[in-house]
This record gives sequence, structure tokens and C-alpha cells, in this order.
Amino acid sequence: MGKQESPQKTEGGGGKGQADASITPRSQDYSQWYLDIIKQAELADYSAVRGCMVIRPHGYAIWEKMQRELDDRFKATGHQNAYFPLFIPLSFMAREEEHAAGFAKECAVVTHHRLKNIDGTVQVDPDSKLEEPLVVRPTSETIIWNAYRNWIQSYRDLPLLINQWANVVRWELRTRLFLRTAEFLWQEGHTAHASEAEAIEEVRRMLDVYADFAEKVMAVPVIKGHKTPGERFAGALDTLCIEAMMQDGKALQSGTSHYLGQNFSKAADVKFLSREGKLEYVYATSWGVSTRLIGALIMTHSDDNGLILPPKLAPIHVVIVPIYRKDDERARVLDEAAKVQAELRAQGLSVRLDDRDTLQPGAKFYEWEMKGVPVRIEIGPKDLEKGVLCVVRRFVQERDGEAQEELRKRKKTFTPRAEAIAGMRELLDGMQRDLYERARVMRDRRTRIIDTLDDFEKFFKHEGGGFAWVHWAGSPEQEEELSRRFETTIRCIPLDDQIPEGARGAGVCILTGKPSPQRVIMAKAY
Repeated sequence: MGKQESPQKTEGGGGKGQADASITPRSQDYSQWYLDIIKQAELADYSAVRGCMVIRPHGYAIWEKMQRELDDRFKATGHQNAYFPLFIPLSFMAREEEHAAGFAKECAVVTHHRLKNIDGTVQVDPDSKLEEPLVVRPTSETIIWNAYRNWIQSYRDLPLLINQWANVVRWELRTRLFLRTAEFLWQEGHTAHASEAEAIEEVRRMLDVYADFAEKVMAVPVIKGHKTPGERFAGALDTLCIEAMMQDGKALQSGTSHYLGQNFSKAADVKFLSREGKLEYVYATSWGVSTRLIGALIMTHSDDNGLILPPKLAPIHVVIVPIYRKDDERARVLDEAAKVQAELRAQGLSVRLDDRDTLQPGAKFYEWEMKGVPVRIEIGPKDLEKGVLCVVRRFVQERDGEAQEELRKRKKTFTPRAEAIAGMRELLDGMQRDLYERARVMRDRRTRIIDTLDDFEKFFKHEGGGFAWVHWAGSPEQEEELSRRFETTIRCIPLDDQIPEGARGAGVCILTGKPSPQRVIMAKAY
């Protein structure tokens, strides 16, 4: 039986898995830091298929919690889940020209349906060519609306509120784990309505659902707004989005909601008999978020010691690490650890008792900190004698001017047993709020209201960049020119209630000097 060290000798100490594990500091190489977090926290691996990823159990557990939170919100707003085929006939994609053009370069296409042993090697059977090529789902509007044609006959069938949890394939040339992969997981809502006003209301409702989820569950502050015509979803009349800022000042589009008008209903010939007895085309919306939200979590909250998770999305809320030297200590400590685990589970918390004898406590501390478990409880013989629990928080909000020693004292406390257990929910809720507040402050510190091109250049080339609130009245070509010079794009045209007081009102475009009715947000982006 392996023996373990006392907490005093193992806090932050070495152990299996530490010697060969390191994280590149954010300040040194942010992109590599991001990939190191994914690897060391065991969130995902690269696949044998170029551009695809394997989502590991810890990463998938985070996605499952996102699914449950979002699914509850979808159903609370009247939506139901369904499933549609992965394969889409090529002719369906061609029905809506703008949609087809928008996805043409990203489509994977199946042309044959059988393999054959030819001259001792497995090859595509040339005689198995499909009558019509099949597109591997990049998004599902076309095949879903083909089904809706059979489901919708009159106004009594509307609204039709459907969501699908699925995988999609977009053949990206440049990929990055979670943020942009050839295959990824997502949900896509597709709704049908009797009027334009009802459809637009749905678009706003679902954008608000995404924003509420991002801020209250992910602890990620977002800005809601419209995409410019050039950035809209292919085939949409309007696209609304939520934009978040990562720690490096870049924007990450974190959810979109599209008003499709009658484009797809006309393409699929989906009509309904109105209350007035007229045959009309249905109004449509679609909306979605994907596993890129896991990338948003990493880049918003994590540090150079590993992953930091908001408690509402942590697969494990509390990990208990028993610490002992002798067999008689082991029995007493494990008995107490099991009781603490049961009492915390009774509160509805997810609690892991790490009783592995194959690892030293220091290695366990390192592993669970790396994986972002919000709270660690260490229990040793001395803690039993004193009636306390050693409670270690994964994240503590730093105070201005605070010394590192004081921060460490707040991070690790010895708390009376009953008080520690009774206060665990409050501790986790406080951590959730603090993570949101830290992210909000970080975003605000890297946000500027900018009125001149010189200040714009200074902000992005010399000050590290972030969100720039600027007046814009340029053409798409001029927007592209600005993008080449500064690597920026218009992230959104913010909704009225998202505009801070100092950024309101009309002005002049920073590039052309033409009148501009309101500011847009420009930033570098993922």
C-alpha cells in the first residue's frame, strides 16, 4: 500500500505527471498557452483526421453541462428537440443561391457508397457512384425546410419551434481546437412563423437566451448586436450575435441568431393557409452555438496554472484529497472524507473523493488545479483533531495592491468543519460572481471610444488593442482595406441598449469623414 505525505510537505510539490507537464505563460505565447491548457487539462486531442478533434471525457463533461443548461432554456421558451439527417442532397443546397455560395468552399461531399479490394488495396469502388452527390451537413436549413414542407399546411401548425443537437462538418483549412475544427458539435434551432414580426421576435428572444447563458452560466460578459451585411449568415436578411472579449483583447463570436425572412420557405416551397384563407410563405429563423464556447471558457478565465471553470459549468465542484502517513491514519481520514463527500452531495454538488494510492497528494493537487475544479478540500490527521477542513479555492479575485502572500492566505483557509460544509454553496456562488466581474473589468479596461484613425492605429498597433467603439460609414472595400492594415473587423453594430453613454449619438467615420448614425465595435477576432 502506497503511503502519502503530509499537506505541509506536498502543497504545490512534485508528483507523477508534473515533471513532463508545463504551460507556456500567456505573456510569452498566448496561442501556445491556449493549446497547453487543452492538453494538460485533458480537454481534447488532435485526431488522425486532419482538422478534427477528439473531445476527452473532461472536455465532454463541460459540453454536457452546457447542453443541459441551454436545453432547459430552449424548452422553457417552447422549443422541442428533433434530429435530421447528416447527409443533404446536393440539389437541396442549390435551392437557395446565397446560402449555397456562402458554404461552397467548406462543404465535404460524398460521391460513392462502397469500397472494393482492387489489386490488393482497399479503394473506392468506381461502380458505386451515387446518382446524386450528398453534402455532409455544414448546417441544416435546406434539409429541415424540406421536411417542414410536409409538416406545415395552415396557421394552426405555426409557430413550429424545433432545435437539433448535432455535429456538422465545415472543411476549414486553418483549424484550432474547439475554436475552429472541420467537425464540431453544436445545436441549431430552426423555427417557422406566420408573420415577420413573430419571426423577428424569436430572433431577439433566442439572442437574449444566449446572452443570459453566457453571462450567468459561463461568467462571460457579452455585447449584443447586428452583423454587417458582409458578415451575415449566408441566406439571412439579418444576423444578430453576441461578442465576447478574450484575455488577449481579441473578440470571439459566441452565438448567432438569424432572421431568414421567406428565403428558405420559398426555396423549399413551404406555404401555409393563413387565418384570412390566403396561401403564404412561412417566415423563418435559425440560431446556434457550438463547442467553441469551451474555447471561450478557457480564454476568458484560465491562468498560467491551468484551467479555471465557473462553478455552474464545472463537472466536479469539489475534490477531496485525503492525506495520511500510516495505515491507521488512512482509515480515519478516509472515513471522514467519505462523510464530507456525502454531506456535500446532499446539497446537490458534484464531489470527487480522490482516494488513489498511486499518486502523492502534490500530484493530485496539481491535477485538479490544472483541470479547474473550483474547490479542493484537504483532510489530514491534524485537521481531524482540530475539527477543521483545509479549503483551497481554485480562483480568488485579486484586490488592487494586494500582496501575493495575502492572496495565498485567502485562497487556502482552515475552516471549522460545519462552517465549511454549510458555506460551500455560498463560496461557489461567490466564485461565479467574481469570475464574471473579473472578465467584465478586463473587457472594460481594454475598450476605447475612438474618433480618429491615428488613435485607432495607436490602440491596435501600440496599446495591445481590444474593443474599439468607432463611427463607420465606409464601403465593404474600405472595411477590407482597414482589415488589411490593422487585422480588425466590424464585430457588430451594437443594439441600442448595449451602447454606453459616452458612445451614443451620431458622428463621422474615422476613415472617410462621412456622417455616421452610430458607432460599431471593431476588434481583432478569432
